[in-house]
Amino acid sequence: MIIVKDTFVCKPGNASKIAKMFKESMPLSPKWKYVLTDMTGEWHRVIMLSEFENLSEYESESKRMMENPTEEEKKDMEKYKNMNEMYLSGSREIFKVW
Repeated sequence: MIIVKDTFVCKPGNASKIAKMFKESMPLSPKWKYVLTDMTGEWHRVIMLSEFENLSEYESESKRMMENPTEEEKKDMEKYKNMNEMYLSGSREIFKVW
């Protein structure tokens, strides 16, 4: 199994908005397991943790979402169209679970 950690450093006042958007989308994305916000460390962070069996599954799901989303997923993606204006930077880390 792998865990994908997507981290967003948000503009002040936007972390809770992005966290809420992710949380609302979780039923459509069963691989999304947790939405985290910071309590210590760097401020204004939102972290999304996802679980996949392996890198192939991660790549396949990413490709499917980009090329063939369901109607429900398309509708949900509309709320993300202005998200780039809500954060300053981001990163992705992929971990193997032992």
